[in-house]
Amino acid sequence: MNAEELLDVCPVVPVVVLRDAADAVPLARALVAGGLPAIEVTLRTPAALEAVERIAAEVPDAVVGAGTVVAPGQAEAAAGAGARFLVSPGCTDALREAMTATGLPFLAGVSSASEAMALLEHGITAMKFFPAKAAGGPDYLRSLAGPLPQVRFCPTGGITPDTAADYLALANVGCVGGTWLTPDDAVRSGDWARVEALARKAAALR
Repeated sequence: MNAEELLDVCPVVPVVVLRDAADAVPLARALVAGGLPAIEVTLRTPAALEAVERIAAEVPDAVVGAGTVVAPGQAEAAAGAGARFLVSPGCTDALREAMTATGLPFLAGVSSASEAMALLEHGITAMKFFPAKAAGGPDYLRSLAGPLPQVRFCPTGGITPDTAADYLALANVGCVGGTWLTPDDAVRSGDWARVEALARKAAALR
């Protein structure tokens, strides 16, 4: 799987913050059952890498990735934990080189035409658009399609069930990232049926 293909795995990529690695496997199973196999576990908590490792080992139908990759060492650590893709909120030369070195597909974050053009110089055409709502939303992405038709995005940040379809309707959007699929209270209480139901609704957006 390359980064372009990653954009087509499912219409919404759940962006997941896990504080307890014990929640990782049941959460991933609920998302997969709901039709969303690509799962981005953000590296914002101490439990994140173990969560990636558990999902990779125990939920074979999941395509688990690591998000909020902000340092070169995190890219290597995520790959070692079994991540199948990487996502960063922004990109530097050092981080891009580290993510490339893992051999994994990755979505580097951009929020401007200049940042997208810098990645294009390295042959990268699949990117994360972040923070999507704050950086201009669907109107901004529509404007980028003219001068940069070869770029496809996964917008993330501030997207809701009510606005996701506006992004997915754009020709240069492959999928969106969403945090609404795994509400904190549902994860804390182990309400995996609710997570599956939210995933099922999101999977129907395409």
